[in-house]
Amino acid sequence: MKKTKSRNQKAERGGRNRPPLERMKKIFGLLQDGKYPNSSSVAKEFGVGIKTARRDFDFMRDRWELPIAYDELKHGYYFTTPVSRVPGVPVTEKELFALCVAHKAIEQYQGTALQQPLELAFQKCMGQLDDQERFTLQNLDDVLSFRPFAPEDPDLRLFEIITEAIRKRQVLQFEYRKPGEKTADGRRVNPYHLMQFTNRWYLLAYDRKRGAIRKFVLGRMRETKLTAEWFDAPKKFDAKKFFESSLGVMTGTGDYEVVIELDAWLTDILRGRHWHPSQVWKELPGGGAHLSMRLSCLEEIEQWVLSWGTRATVIRPVELRDRLFKTTEDLWQRYGGPMVLHGGSASASRTGL
Repeated sequence: MKKTKSRNQKAERGGRNRPPLERMKKIFGLLQDGKYPNSSSVAKEFGVGIKTARRDFDFMRDRWELPIAYDELKHGYYFTTPVSRVPGVPVTEKELFALCVAHKAIEQYQGTALQQPLELAFQKCMGQLDDQERFTLQNLDDVLSFRPFAPEDPDLRLFEIITEAIRKRQVLQFEYRKPGEKTADGRRVNPYHLMQFTNRWYLLAYDRKRGAIRKFVLGRMRETKLTAEWFDAPKKFDAKKFFESSLGVMTGTGDYEVVIELDAWLTDILRGRHWHPSQVWKELPGGGAHLSMRLSCLEEIEQWVLSWGTRATVIRPVELRDRLFKTTEDLWQRYGGPMVLHGGSASASRTGL
């Protein structure tokens, strides 16, 4: 008896850390989804006492005037008529701004297979707002925009297959073509994680033939299907940890301390941007800066340094300096003399075709 009382007291103390309004919003969602919550299940899920959970249901029925009834057979509460939104709960301007940002993010998928399901989800959120809140959201919508660069056309059916495989821990089979190769290779993988980076979607999966975790671009996957084989959830896999030494999506086995000197102009352009968790930003007296970070591979940082041109100078590692030297040599061969095109024998001087 004492142990039970102790557990209830701990639950009550833990539940007090969660605001009652937040808790009742979550209860509302359970009712809306037809989960038939009751006082015991709410008390267990939200860390409150059974009496507190019962008062939540009473408050929602009596003060919010929600059509809540108790089903004796299913031992839980339910809505007797459909309810579209939590009544009498104002949405803050901060929450409206967040909703506006979400809506703008959807625009980058305009004209793709993902647009319709994303828009339907947003319209459900809109249905929770009153007229004044919709008016405020419209005003915010007019002064905020996203400009996605070269977004990829996603395949909705492929998304459905992959997310189902991840959720059910089901082995995937597909044909995959690497960049530059003419033929595809058959793959059987344990799918772990789906991610987007710079408007391109990637699947992180354990390649059963190669015995390692690999990254697959969804746009290069063909004939994807679920197999009749399942796998155990990985105990140690963490997508964030997998990429912790990467600048973007490329991973490696090296350990490079990268230090780049930026001139004053580029320092002003890049100041305040977070490139990597390990980055160190050091301001220099002349207005420039040193950008330092520790990476496992150099391909992606090389691309960025090349895009910065003469306004950035790599101090170390020497491997990155050597890569840049080789690339600039190749560029000089390509642009410093007659033009030679990859697809034919046409040539021209530096000054024109």
